[in-house]
Amino acid sequence: MAESELLTTQPRSTAGTHEARRMRKNGLIPAIVYGHKEKTISVSVQRDDLFRVIRHGARVVDLQAGGKMEKALIRDVQWDHLGHDILHVDFARVAADERIKIAVRIELRGTAPGVTAGGVLDQPLHNLDIECLAIAVPDSIRVSIAELQIDQAIHVKDLKLPEGVTTAVDPEAIVVHVAPPKVEAEAPAAAAPIAETAEPEVIGRKEKAEEEGEE
Repeated sequence: MAESELLTTQPRSTAGTHEARRMRKNGLIPAIVYGHKEKTISVSVQRDDLFRVIRHGARVVDLQAGGKMEKALIRDVQWDHLGHDILHVDFARVAADERIKIAVRIELRGTAPGVTAGGVLDQPLHNLDIECLAIAVPDSIRVSIAELQIDQAIHVKDLKLPEGVTTAVDPEAIVVHVAPPKVEAEAPAAAAPIAETAEPEVIGRKEKAEEEGEE
């Protein structure tokens, strides 16, 4: 679990694309804070502070907003089309003893012997939907593949989840497996050319013609 990060916000009274663009030019990211049957408020956060929090893998932060400090989940981050800059962020209020549902990335650890032997590593599941306390969201779900051989797989039921973390994902769902090496199909052998055959001689007809010629 990542350590709690502090984010300080500033009140934001205006909205609109033009205002949002102006804020981003000044190093601020537009945001909203909502949830727990309280009023939704519009705020802004320092771009560098938000990037630091996201880089550290924090999902729940101590948010200074509306004149008070409260726990908030980074619920949604909107990126530009290149995935470089943050355009907007949503914070959802949470309580320390509240269980929340959230998707956490799956992190593979080690090298699979099956891959060393020529197999192909395939990871169908990159994120896992989990439920846990708001203050105990893991940075990731770590999965060791150090013993994974060709034709072997790790399923959701095989994962070792942190204490207090549960998932409703199908236990039989494959997280990662090693497929056999791809074998290129051999080109079909060229068909042998058909030998030209001489037209069969009709002996009976020839002999008959010769006999008729003797008469």
